[in-house]
Amino acid sequence: MTTDNGYNLITTVEELHYYLKQAMKLEHATIPPYITALYSIQPGTNLEGFHIIRQVAVEEMLHLTLVANVFNAVGGKFVEQKDGKVQTVLTAPDFIPPYPTYLPTGSVDFQVGLGKFSPATIETFIKIERAEEVDEGKPLVVSRPVQEHCHFLTIHNGQPSDTFYSIGLFYAEIIRGLNALYKEMGNALFCGDPQRQITPEYYYNGGGDIVPVTDLRSAIRAIRVIQEQGEGSRVGAIYDAERELGHYYRFEQLKQGRYYIVNRDDPEQSDRPHQPTGESFTVDWDAVYPIKENAKLSDYPVGTEVYEAAKDFQSAYSKFLKDIEYAFDGHPEELIPAVGGMFRLKEQASYLMRNPIPENKDGLNAAPIFRLD
Repeated sequence: MTTDNGYNLITTVEELHYYLKQAMKLEHATIPPYITALYSIQPGTNLEGFHIIRQVAVEEMLHLTLVANVFNAVGGKFVEQKDGKVQTVLTAPDFIPPYPTYLPTGSVDFQVGLGKFSPATIETFIKIERAEEVDEGKPLVVSRPVQEHCHFLTIHNGQPSDTFYSIGLFYAEIIRGLNALYKEMGNALFCGDPQRQITPEYYYNGGGDIVPVTDLRSAIRAIRVIQEQGEGSRVGAIYDAERELGHYYRFEQLKQGRYYIVNRDDPEQSDRPHQPTGESFTVDWDAVYPIKENAKLSDYPVGTEVYEAAKDFQSAYSKFLKDIEYAFDGHPEELIPAVGGMFRLKEQASYLMRNPIPENKDGLNAAPIFRLD
């Protein structure tokens, strides 16, 4: 495919690998914002908010794993020697974006930061998960101002200002590229070792079904799950292909203080968008720790307990990514204990959020830092 900007997008396996790596960056980028808000909720309060955010964070891990399966199936390598250097994917220096970062939605970007559970944060989460219908006449790639902290959906060997128009079109191009390369290469496209796949026996119970990828059909199915659970719950309906409430509407429940009802036997009888009819609940926006937004290690005085705790959290999160990468890199049996590490981070994050930053003039508490060691 050639875009209006003159780019040929996915025409080679190398280009497919590049965009699948971009997809893993994108899926991971939502996890730190979600778990920061999640752990800022004071214990025993806002149970509805806690469970909704936690479930969506779990499903983002599923999406990351599904992309990893596609990447492995088409011969991608998580660790390889290239140009005399060891190159990695999840532990690459630019895998974790600096926050606040920017995510694309149509022709504009919006800012996503690490903040406490609040109406503004939930509004941002709704933007992240918003489904969008794109007219066929829209360009696949647009030129937009180069954001200092935006590196998502950029074009392979293109200008930094040129990115996909939307997340939906980004995944649509991956599916188109899979189809085009399969037409050219046949089953040789799926040259990856099936033993590297994360199969149901190696996946924790939560967030939906894992899809082992061995051929074109399973590859497209895996990408479709991401589209439909994430950005692409069906426009005009509150449920996805598995008859589960879409992420957008899960977060909207917190804005409205009322649950949606999905009729799984007859989905068309489910609630309509923006009109939940289920049980109401109260959101206590004040039962939240007053944390430092987009915290950096330099926000904490050297030698204090919160400084040391923040360093420990950073190391633990780095280890979490290394463990996930190791599991994706041919050790699928290591995935379940690695994902368990994400939830063991809760205690370290909670410790930071309970404690004020010494000498902070605004009286803010500390917050976790998501950087590689």
